[in-house]
Amino acid sequence: MQSAAASPVRPAPVPQELKALIEKALDDDQADNVVVIDLAGKTSIADYMIVASGRNTRHIASMAEKLRERLKVAGIGDVEVEGQPQCDWVLIDAGDVIIHLFRPEVRTFYNIEKMWGLDLPRAEPQRLMA
Repeated sequence: MQSAAASPVRPAPVPQELKALIEKALDDDQADNVVVIDLAGKTSIADYMIVASGRNTRHIASMAEKLRERLKVAGIGDVEVEGQPQCDWVLIDAGDVIIHLFRPEVRTFYNIEKMWGLDLPRAEPQRLMA
């Protein structure tokens, strides 16, 4: 008697592939001011940190949930997500890559890029329609 075939276990992507997958997901979901910080030689917690902004809490919640699903499909099963109830700042721990999703004003307040030697990206000025 043959048992039902189990779904194949997909190996976890290498850090660079994981970073690319996350960047593509954030681009697809129209994240703002995406910054990738290479943590090599700075810390052992991860290889990359990605910081991005969402337009509002619903946008951030949607990006976080879609990213969790994409990571699961890519073979990253244990994805920790913190901050989803409020969605002012959502942290997603994907192992080799840590993702921070912020509302713009919360991102400016915490300015975590500066902690890693970077400045906040300048927001594009809003153009007024005449």
